[in-house]
Amino acid sequence: MKKKLTIVGGGTAGIFLAAFLNPELYEITIYEKKSTLGRKFLVAGDGGFNLTHTEDLTNFKKRYTPANYFDKILDQFSNEDLRVWLAGIGIPTFIGSSGKIFPEKGIKPIEVLKSIETYLIEKGVNLQFNKNFTAWTNDHTLIFNDTEVISSDYVVFALGGSSWKVTGSDGYWIKLFDEKDIKTQPFQSANCAYEINWPEKFISKHEGQPIKNLSISINDQVQKGELVITSLGVEGNAIYGLSNQIQASLNKQKEATVYVDLKPTTERASLVNKLTNPETNTSVTLREDLKLSKATVDLIKFSSSKDDFLNPSSLAQHIKNLPLKLVGTAPLDEAISTTGGVSLEAITSEFELKKIPNQFCIGEMLDWNAPTGGYLIQACASMGAYLAHELNNKI
Repeated sequence: MKKKLTIVGGGTAGIFLAAFLNPELYEITIYEKKSTLGRKFLVAGDGGFNLTHTEDLTNFKKRYTPANYFDKILDQFSNEDLRVWLAGIGIPTFIGSSGKIFPEKGIKPIEVLKSIETYLIEKGVNLQFNKNFTAWTNDHTLIFNDTEVISSDYVVFALGGSSWKVTGSDGYWIKLFDEKDIKTQPFQSANCAYEINWPEKFISKHEGQPIKNLSISINDQVQKGELVITSLGVEGNAIYGLSNQIQASLNKQKEATVYVDLKPTTERASLVNKLTNPETNTSVTLREDLKLSKATVDLIKFSSSKDDFLNPSSLAQHIKNLPLKLVGTAPLDEAISTTGGVSLEAITSEFELKKIPNQFCIGEMLDWNAPTGGYLIQACASMGAYLAHELNNKI
């Protein structure tokens, strides 16, 4: 006789779990609080639907924190496995110039989601919408919409983090877990914009301007990419990948200083040589010889003294190691992802809640982090596939 398995949450982790569960062993139902599946999954398609990354698996694993936590999970279902699976349901992919993996051109994000949903329905997965998990009974049976009691042999929570609340990922559930004395961590913004106290004149001229081909470091961690100047401060893939280190410094000191290399492929000595030209205005040299944008030149002026700006040696050092003081983060709801949620100490290595047997947690509701670039979707998909494998072998 089949066991009844309830998945609470129809985001990436939940739908991939359902996709890999054995329907001959389980009667599978997804309960989703919104009227459709994968609302936050679709948000990833706003700037180009980056599904995963082609980086080799050894380096891929290093993108995650805590270190080594995702090693066995990614071994079970890797970035290449995801591409193969997507191709099998009619979603071929291609590798972009930066190594990111996208659906082939012409395939819209909603088509990817619909293909997955069709696969689930054909597999016999039951989809229930507008079902909000609101409590447990005393014996840990689930209650939806305050009054509807649902009994299951196994429960998997895939409730998401606490950003993009319009998608249903609002973190409301953390209070319920706290009441059950399940260890949690406060939600914090990750992969988000960071606050800088810009001068009004600087931001009025350069808001929205990108600064490309740079690298940023903090505590010996380095991330290449670009920044975008915003009214709040800065955002972009070069800063997202340092979220853990930045957040740790903000938590401890209420500020974090990152160091920007504006010319990572040019040695300092070469910069000094180009800047040592008494016949050329320094700003002109920066723009014409070093090919720095006006926004970048003004950023250098903002973060350096007049004497340093006019001294070739000091200016070259500044270009290679420009400090930016971050004093806060964007609000939770504006973050691409969040850290916090259910502590990894509260679950077993197979995602089972230590305090509630046969109930599990996967996805962004757990306290882990990864940069953008396909690593977030891959982690949620891999957790779903990994837990499905464990549950398929449980019976």
